[in-house]
Amino acid sequence: MSEQITAPKGTYDILPADQAVRRWVIARAEDVFQRYGYQRIDTPTFEETRLFTRGVGESTDIVRKEMYTFEDLGGRSMTLRPEGTAPVARAYVEHGMHTLPQPVKLYYHSPMFRYESPQSGRYRQHYQLGVEAFGSWSAGIDAEVIGVLAAVYRELGLEGLELRLNSMGCKECRPGYSAALREFLERHSDRLCGECQERAKLNPLRTFDCKVPDCKGLLDEAPRLPDHLCAGCADHYAQVEQHLGMQGIGYIEDHRLVRGMDYYTRTTFEFQSPLLGAQSGVGGGGRYDDLVESIGGTSTPGVGFGTGVERIVLALQRSLVDLPSSAPRMAYVVALDPAARKDAFLLVHEARTRGLAVDLDHMERSPKGQMKQAGRSGARFALIIGRDELESGTVTVRDLARGEETRVPRKEVLDLLP
Repeated sequence: MSEQITAPKGTYDILPADQAVRRWVIARAEDVFQRYGYQRIDTPTFEETRLFTRGVGESTDIVRKEMYTFEDLGGRSMTLRPEGTAPVARAYVEHGMHTLPQPVKLYYHSPMFRYESPQSGRYRQHYQLGVEAFGSWSAGIDAEVIGVLAAVYRELGLEGLELRLNSMGCKECRPGYSAALREFLERHSDRLCGECQERAKLNPLRTFDCKVPDCKGLLDEAPRLPDHLCAGCADHYAQVEQHLGMQGIGYIEDHRLVRGMDYYTRTTFEFQSPLLGAQSGVGGGGRYDDLVESIGGTSTPGVGFGTGVERIVLALQRSLVDLPSSAPRMAYVVALDPAARKDAFLLVHEARTRGLAVDLDHMERSPKGQMKQAGRSGARFALIIGRDELESGTVTVRDLARGEETRVPRKEVLDLLP
């Protein structure tokens, strides 16, 4: 017997029993996206590596340590998509969407790939729902994007979430803050972990990503980014807060919230759930006014978010929300003897042609075994065909929940199924 092959570490199979909840989450989210005027876009699973090095940022953990990068047969460096925003921005530029009425509002549901330590609800291949809106500088679109994500969680019944909010400033005011933060970190470098000492040199803002308790404690004492905003960024932030209030969305200001990509400017946000423990983020995003230009487009503002399907499902399961299960079969056809099997097969075919979920035995089970399988299948009815039914042109219909039976003409049996 050969060695068993298993799924790669950090990946997982989405089994039939798991599909109903995931499909329900995705369907509800897509319904919300479309109500807000967002249209679906799908981008390739892999992109040229430079899209992420230029767009996401070479100093980010994603680019430095987490990307799945390979050389294709043409000698080009390719990377499995680690996040959704840069690919959608690339599509916006490549397909000339700047000529469309702005803002261009797009959404996606795609697998993402990151080489990071697998944890509960976090995998090296995970699925993400996201929206991106290009073309508007208005603080109102920031608040709308946050409102879209809040509406998704609300419609799924996910409660007890905290919205964390911050402003990253812009290329005019952020350099001054970065210099002040770097100076602070240099003075206290002996209190930083080795990784943060390196981050402080490459991009001091990335130190806020650290989860080491000593580093987190030190950074609580660090200069606050909101205190260094220019007048334009401060006004934009105030307007975002005002528009959130108009939607009845509460929030907590968090100067440590910088997210994991270098493209963010001004608004950053994250929804967190206490049900998920230390890794509490369910979804978040922000504004990225320089991203499109950095990958070869004209100067175009943008804002969006991503939220992991696995994180949503895990939070829902831990909140004990009544989740949907797989839709049961309408009926299971039972053949009482070999002579009835062909008619049973034909009846199943007719039912499926009508759009009914019906199944039958393919394992040569006995009549008793078929009836057990009918019950295990979750079917509402057993449609029984034996020698008597063949001779009389009828089918015996058994309600599997009530145990009641009735015999009906073969030509009418499918009409009786609800």
